[in-house]
Amino acid sequence: MRNRRIRSAATSTATAATVTALVTALALTACGPSDAVGASPKPDSTAAASSTSTDEPDAKASDKPQPPAAQNADSANSNGNSSGSKNADTKTDAKSKSKTTTCTGANTKVTVTDVTRPINHLLVTATNTGSGNCHAYYAPLLGFDDAQSVTQINEDSRPQAVVTLAPGESAYASIALGGDGSPDIAAYKLSVHFAGRDNQGSVGSAANLTLPKGTMISDSTSVSYWQSTMADALVW
Repeated sequence: MRNRRIRSAATSTATAATVTALVTALALTACGPSDAVGASPKPDSTAAASSTSTDEPDAKASDKPQPPAAQNADSANSNGNSSGSKNADTKTDAKSKSKTTTCTGANTKVTVTDVTRPINHLLVTATNTGSGNCHAYYAPLLGFDDAQSVTQINEDSRPQAVVTLAPGESAYASIALGGDGSPDIAAYKLSVHFAGRDNQGSVGSAANLTLPKGTMISDSTSVSYWQSTMADALVW
C-alpha cells in the first residue's frame, strides 16, 4: 500500500513537469524571433524611405548655383543707372534739336510801361510766346511816332552774352527819356523792331505800341541793350 502511494506521487510530479514543459514550448513558439530577449530590432523601412526622399531635394537645391545678392543688387543698380542715363540723353537730344530763332514781334509779346525809379524812364519787356527758344540780339530798335531814325543805343549797357529766352521768359530794356537833358517833346506811339544776329538792321515784324499818357522824350533819349532781368535793365 505504501509503495503504491509513492509511485502515484512520482507519476503526478512527472506529469506536472511534462505539462509545464509543453506550456513553455508553446509560449516560445508563439513569440517571433524579434521578440526574443537580445534580438536586434528591424530597421523601420518607412522612416528610411522618408529620410531618403527628404534629403534628395536638399541635395538638388544645393547643387544649383545661386547668384550672389550683391551681384543682383549691382545688376539692378546698373539697369537703373542705364535707364536714367538714357532718359537724360533723350532730353538733351530733344533740347539740342529744338531750333533757336531770333526774337521778333511775331514770337514775342512786347509791352512798354512807366516806372517810378529811376525817374524819366520807361521799361520795354519782350516775352517769348513761341514754342522754342529765341535770341534777343543787341538792343531794341525804337522809333517814336514818325521819327526817321532809330533811338540811340547806350553802348555801356552791353551784356556779357546774348539774352536767350525760353518759352515764357522775358527780356528787358530801359528807355532813358531825358538822356543828358530834360525830356520836352511829347510822344504818343512807339515801334519796337528786333535786330538780327549780324546787327545789320531789323528782322521780322515790329511791335507797335501806345506810350503811357504824358510821355515826353528829348533829342538825347536812349535805350539800353536787352537784359535778362528788370533790375539790370533799369540800371541804365
